[in-house]
Amino acid sequence: MHVERSIGNLHSLLPKHLEKKMTARRSAIRCFSILISSAVAVYAFAQTPKPEFKPEVGQSGKDVVWVPSPQELVDKMLDMAGVTLKDYVIDLGSGDGRTVITAAKRGARALGVEFNPDMVALSRRNAAAAGAGDKATFVEADIFRTDLSQATVITLFLLTELNLRLRPTILSLKPGTRIVSNTFRMGEWEPDQTAELGCDTYCTAYMWIVPARVDGRWKTAQGELTLKQEFQKVSGTLTSGNVAAPISKGSLRGDQIRFTAAGAEYRGRVNGETIEGTLKSAGNPGSWKATR
Repeated sequence: MHVERSIGNLHSLLPKHLEKKMTARRSAIRCFSILISSAVAVYAFAQTPKPEFKPEVGQSGKDVVWVPSPQELVDKMLDMAGVTLKDYVIDLGSGDGRTVITAAKRGARALGVEFNPDMVALSRRNAAAAGAGDKATFVEADIFRTDLSQATVITLFLLTELNLRLRPTILSLKPGTRIVSNTFRMGEWEPDQTAELGCDTYCTAYMWIVPARVDGRWKTAQGELTLKQEFQKVSGTLTSGNVAAPISKGSLRGDQIRFTAAGAEYRGRVNGETIEGTLKSAGNPGSWKATR
């Protein structure tokens, strides 16, 4: 009993500084054990595979809910734009990537701009599975802050109000750039071409061609040409001396302009501040040039 009491009282007989060291050591061991347990738990959680993202029709996005374009309409839109391997296609709000992938499989370089990172990752997987990964790329970005200047074709499946927000930027692009949209239009800017598939919803494709900017006064050998432009429609007068002949049948298709004035038919190509082309008057061909 004496020995047991001695051992039991050993702790009380230790010097204070040794007692404190032993207590601190026990505390450190407990903290270390907690840290190890926490690290093991975090590692186990990190190793748990994340479920693969699957989009749902109607899921919310930054600007619109997601509804996939019917593949038949995607094909039609790209047909209308005449997409070839020479084109650079930008799809704004690219969703699961089907429009970009379809364009890439036609040989075009194609970029999808999508705000949802899960959709971007899904698009990249879809492109790889379709064997289009070398020409189809996707970025997580805001469509209103994306540089569109290099595009030859822009595809859209947005709401009308979003198209209208994009319209000033689109009209500043290089003349001849083709814009195709699923269902939604550009306000008073009339489409150059419309196609109906005849199904129930989201079955209409519209195409616009960015027109050259010709509004203003031009000098020609035939007189002063005053042009008024409303998107791809052109009106105005051709003034020679005291005679002002009204322009009729005026139109723009990209950088190509045509109109009739004073009985002559004019056709030309707009190149910045110059227009050059051919005219036909009383059955006789000729050439004309205008500068401003």
